[in-house]
Amino acid sequence: MGSKPFWKTKTLDEMNAAEWESLCDGCGRCCLNKLEDWDTGEIAWTNIACRLLDGHTCRCKDYPNRQAIVPDCIGLTPDQVETIPWLPPTCGYRLVAEGRDLYWWHPLVSGDADTVHEAGVSVRDRTVSETDVEVEDFEDYLVEWPAEEA
Repeated sequence: MGSKPFWKTKTLDEMNAAEWESLCDGCGRCCLNKLEDWDTGEIAWTNIACRLLDGHTCRCKDYPNRQAIVPDCIGLTPDQVETIPWLPPTCGYRLVAEGRDLYWWHPLVSGDADTVHEAGVSVRDRTVSETDVEVEDFEDYLVEWPAEEA
């Protein structure tokens, strides 16, 4: 019998850089603009994507420089995974932090980066760029699907 995959044996803190990066399933949900109710803290999802998100590949167009280009882009760390309320319920980082397994469509499980799209989990071709929407109109783009389980 083979050994267990790293995400079942290591904590987020114990992962090396390559393991950490591979936990991202490429869904693009975290790159959607979210609205937070100041009074309740409730998060409302939009289908408005960060200007750096490629709406078809669901990958950042300039990942190494994203935080310099988009100042409110969050460089996710193990500590933040447990404190950020808007991480999608399907997020590999969130699942591992909660002691849960990755879904069948996660590229680490399926061996195929396209299964996240085939399963309908990604934002592929479902978004508009934030460069095309005025901030005051964001409420017109509210959606529920990014907060749904797979």
